[in-house]
Amino acid sequence: MYDENGISIDGHVDGWFTDDTRGRFEAYGWRVISGVDGHAREAIQAALDWAIVPCGMPTLICCNTVIGWGAPNLAGSHDVHGAPLGPQETAATRAALDWSHPPFEIPLEILGAWDGLLTGTRLQADWNERFRLYAEAYPDLAAEFKRRTAGDLPADFDQMADRWIATVSQTTAKVATRKASQMAIEALAPLLPELLGGSADLTGSNLTNWSSCRSVLGLRSGNYIHYGVREFAMVAIMNGIALHGGYIPFGGTFLVFSDYARNGLRLAALMKLREVFVLTHDSIGLGEDGPTHQPVEHAASLRLIPDLDVWRPCDALETAIAWRAGIERRHGPTCLLLSRQGLPAQAGVAGRADHIARGGYILAEAEGGAPDVILIATGSEVDLAMQARERLAEYDVRARVVSMPSTSVFDRQDTAYRQSILTKGIGCVAIEAGVTSGWWKYVGLDGAVIGIDRFGESGPGEAIFAHLGVTAEKLIAAALVVYARAA
Repeated sequence: MYDENGISIDGHVDGWFTDDTRGRFEAYGWRVISGVDGHAREAIQAALDWAIVPCGMPTLICCNTVIGWGAPNLAGSHDVHGAPLGPQETAATRAALDWSHPPFEIPLEILGAWDGLLTGTRLQADWNERFRLYAEAYPDLAAEFKRRTAGDLPADFDQMADRWIATVSQTTAKVATRKASQMAIEALAPLLPELLGGSADLTGSNLTNWSSCRSVLGLRSGNYIHYGVREFAMVAIMNGIALHGGYIPFGGTFLVFSDYARNGLRLAALMKLREVFVLTHDSIGLGEDGPTHQPVEHAASLRLIPDLDVWRPCDALETAIAWRAGIERRHGPTCLLLSRQGLPAQAGVAGRADHIARGGYILAEAEGGAPDVILIATGSEVDLAMQARERLAEYDVRARVVSMPSTSVFDRQDTAYRQSILTKGIGCVAIEAGVTSGWWKYVGLDGAVIGIDRFGESGPGEAIFAHLGVTAEKLIAAALVVYARAA
């Protein structure tokens, strides 16, 4: 049964939306408007008018439509999905719709009905006047509103962030980068009231919450969203929040589940949205959960998405710099690939924080002369490269260690800088606990890559690294071959 506007009043419509479906939606706190004639402007408008009436719950509007409506011979078929109607069906459709106007001509009566310029100008002027009065009464709040909607960071953010980074640079403890990320959030949240966090039902594993966060529950406001086990929906919602403006959203899940979110991640990059995706359990190092949860191709896959910055930090300082880069990046999203297992702090060179910000840098230079070989690593494998560097000295082979937490950022550096890090004529070996394909552009055909071109195994993380050959020993052997080849 339907009312005069085409809205169902008994909850029954043909197709997928049955009484049982309605009941499930309503049980989860939805208000449902079903049976709307999707080809009737009045019915759609009536449904929208009802939907915007405050009720303390989301509203689902279900419209009945026919694909290709108006085409007398092809409506309701797949033939109108991705192909033109053709001259004969176009002519028949024009006749069926009583449309006699030439192509691309908009009749004046329709143009007038749809032209919102005058109405929009009036509404904008009204809003501007009300905001002017608001700013006079509440200048500080108005200034904060304008800052946040413009996407500007607080005036003192640089100074506050510099002090925080200086503190992190003193860290010597072994820490998982997912925990280092939580420490970064704890430091950033008081500086950025616009931070809006969340997780796809993995808060306890992603460590995306912080001490003063408040969960959004029902009508209760907050700055942390529990998205449920739905990675794509989480990223889609984050995209909408970023497009609205005024917030910097971040959300977490396991790296391997970025597959579920990929369309949303791609659109975030396409739309150049400022968002941070916290993707933890970044390798076979997660251990016993096994190959279904161990990402091997995911880092390489994400790096292929244009305008998506991907960071895989090796310790707390690189994690802090990655977070800062993601916050300061106004026109594009950032992925943070973070470890479950603890990783040692790296001492590195003086002014290391500034070097990290360039995506790739010399963490440890060769001792006693020019390097004989360059070892490139990311994330948990940076420590393996540092171990290999020390042991290669026993073979009288001088090794430079390059940490490359973000190939995305490194590739944007000028040629002179990139060549100063990956010096021409010196053999390179890269190591990462993932597929090897993306690293050959850095090492060249005469170099070598230590990685995993297969799925993982279930077992303790260290045992799986050894079983799959992602070890300092394998790196040393490959470096000796590359060095001998160059010599």
